[in-house]
Amino acid sequence: MSIFKSLFGGSAAKRVQVTPGEITFEVGRDETVLESALKQGLAYPHDCTVGTCGSCRSKLVSGKVEAITPFGYTLSRDKLEAGYILACQALAKTDLVLEVEIPVGEAPIIVQPAVLGEVEDLTHDIKRVSWRVETALTWRAGQYVNVRWNGGAQHRSYSLANAPTAEGLTEVSTFIRHVPGGAFTDLLFTGALCEARFELDGPHGNFWLRDGKGPLLCIAGGSGLAPVLSLLQDAANRRVRRDCLLLFGARAQRDLYALSEIAAIRSAWTAGFDFWPILSEESAEAYRRGMVTDHVEVALEKLGPGAQAYMCGPPPMIDAGIHALTARGIGLPDIHYDKFTDASTRG
Repeated sequence: MSIFKSLFGGSAAKRVQVTPGEITFEVGRDETVLESALKQGLAYPHDCTVGTCGSCRSKLVSGKVEAITPFGYTLSRDKLEAGYILACQALAKTDLVLEVEIPVGEAPIIVQPAVLGEVEDLTHDIKRVSWRVETALTWRAGQYVNVRWNGGAQHRSYSLANAPTAEGLTEVSTFIRHVPGGAFTDLLFTGALCEARFELDGPHGNFWLRDGKGPLLCIAGGSGLAPVLSLLQDAANRRVRRDCLLLFGARAQRDLYALSEIAAIRSAWTAGFDFWPILSEESAEAYRRGMVTDHVEVALEKLGPGAQAYMCGPPPMIDAGIHALTARGIGLPDIHYDKFTDASTRG
């Protein structure tokens, strides 16, 4: 008899089947899907557990759930219409079949001390920050880690900017943008964290390159370039042969960075690769002008049919990108994104 049957009675527990794979578990009365999975030792994808990060989003294939808080606070309307729920906010009303993007139990999350390494200016408000750890990290290109400092409960999430290796890495890099008034970035950008104690945990996130043969449209804004670079560097290393167009949105020329790394990816790419930097607040002869998502239509025309889209950046950019892509026939299963929130968007 399972622990849930002994606690709640056989009629109260609901059975959850997770695909892909053969994972099943029971959900007790008044417990969320995520709570029950974690209690039974399953590495269900998650981060915040309170319905804000979206990492536990799962597609409801069959069954009924009740939302503790509305899923729409975090999930887009398109995701809701496609049947996605948040496992951390879902109470099972019936037996469920759920589809998750990260196979449950696939990659263990490691929590360990970290040492602040090299800090390099990339732009006036973005730094490349390196972290050293004792246990090598393995991850899928595009995922992120959480960083805590001085034993506090708060954490900040930063995507890994370098490509992973099979054996893992003990030094990783992130791109961090200064948020004025930010509890972490104010300290980082003034050099006040040199003697701080850090803890790093990961990997987290649903953002990585999916299988396919069609072209790739990548869209990045600000420090959202980090996971896109990781994804593209990894794809180049693996000799992925798919045409790719990278759109990078910046306010002005001074906000463009990592151009040599992008050039190296282009040189190593085994198919067609193009890079369009787009400036929203400055006109320059060599650059396209406007919001980065304004250029989705012409980008898709250049790439041709069957494209997958990968986006990283602030929530307004992601929302506008989803609208532009779906309006031009790209289905939600082919749109993958990571919303970069900060103190200004979290409140």
